[in-house]
Amino acid sequence: MKTAKPATGRIAKLMASLLLSTAGLAQATTIVYVSNAETKDISVFSLDPADGRLDPLQTFSVGGQIMPMAISADRQRLYAALRSKPYTVIALSVTPKTGLLAELGSAPLPESMANISLDRSGKFLFAASYGGNQVSVSPLDAAGVPQAASQILPTPPMAHQITARADNTVVYASSLGGDQLLRFRFDAAKGELSPAAGPALSLPAKSGPRHFVFSADQRFIYLLDELDARLHVLQADAKAEQLPLLQTVSTLPAGFEGTPAAADLHLTPDGRFLYASERGSNTLAGFRVDAKSGQLTPIGNWPTETQPRGFNISPDGQYLLAVGQKTHQLSAYRIDPKSGELSLLARYATGRNPNWVEIIELK
Repeated sequence: MKTAKPATGRIAKLMASLLLSTAGLAQATTIVYVSNAETKDISVFSLDPADGRLDPLQTFSVGGQIMPMAISADRQRLYAALRSKPYTVIALSVTPKTGLLAELGSAPLPESMANISLDRSGKFLFAASYGGNQVSVSPLDAAGVPQAASQILPTPPMAHQITARADNTVVYASSLGGDQLLRFRFDAAKGELSPAAGPALSLPAKSGPRHFVFSADQRFIYLLDELDARLHVLQADAKAEQLPLLQTVSTLPAGFEGTPAAADLHLTPDGRFLYASERGSNTLAGFRVDAKSGQLTPIGNWPTETQPRGFNISPDGQYLLAVGQKTHQLSAYRIDPKSGELSLLARYATGRNPNWVEIIELK
């Protein structure tokens, strides 16, 4: 009688397969959303964290000139604003695991909005209008679907961004035409903004403050000017009516002689590096951030897509993705973790006139 030999080889292969399968389930999925104004859709990609490769997953039509987007804190909803009439904000559900989009609902916006964001409770949507010179607040229902605006406030010319502090008590908005950073008190229980008596910061005429980001510890605000492409470091304090200006640097490459048009601004998740896009030179500028003082040290400037209105950084801090409004493409860069230098990995086709990038990680 023959004795069967243990199937050690098959068992080992089975165990290895199960381990790989389990690792795959545990691994986070990184999803990229690009809004395309001219084709009126959102390009959805998966991002491979190992090599930065992008694979197309979905093209989601929204039926209007889509531009600014915002992600809910729980990464379950994507909000998109249409800048063609009828002005609308659309709530999209993010499918777990895959990141694919489906429409939840929509609501009218009072004007064409250059920027939208959520308050820190996730119950209200803020919007800033460049052409309407105003900011608005729209409540969200229990499912996260926006309702008609409950508050509309006038601002100095060309409001461009509106964002709440982490403690949700103060909201700032940039006025590009008024050369000011505005400050509002926010009542999160009522969903109401109360403007301060004066601006948090006034800049020289024709500065054009556009986008800003908070440091992770909320001690500093980095504010980017569109018209002179300067980048300011502000001392942030929730109780201060006015914010001290600590440093100003240029985002332009050496020898640039054209017309500046700085656009977007993002910090790496660890707060060590800050990047800005500049449309006059079609470049990305990088800076090293001093954790104690908030001061910036230039790293370099890198050529990128033509008219780089929007870009973003992956949640793991490894990759920067920039889109070009005139090239209709996306450039993917690897961020050196020590130096902050950018290395171009590949370019990908998007819809026409891509202008906004959101990146999320799904478990």
